[in-house]
Amino acid sequence: MPHLSPEIQSCVDECLRCHSACLSTAMNHCLEMGDEHVEKDHFTLMMACAEICRTAAHFMLIGTPHHRHICAECAEICAECAQDCERIGDMEECVNACRRCAESCRRMAA
Repeated sequence: MPHLSPEIQSCVDECLRCHSACLSTAMNHCLEMGDEHVEKDHFTLMMACAEICRTAAHFMLIGTPHHRHICAECAEICAECAQDCERIGDMEECVNACRRCAESCRRMAA
């Protein structure tokens, strides 16, 4: 079985970390905080971010060249999610995970 390149493995790891951070933050922190944390646009963005990160990791793990397109979209959604989580505040783990993932996915998409 061929191993993933260190660059791809690193991006898979960042995507899975971001998936976990967005999903757990949304389902725990945001639901507990209420108010703007659960506004439809914000909550939907967090769910979209978690899902595109999971999908990007999946595409890289199965070795399809289409991962570049998915990673480009993932970078865009992660950047948007980081910005929105920062706007609301008290979501540093999510902001940081999204920024790291966006950067890693930008490199994969290039």
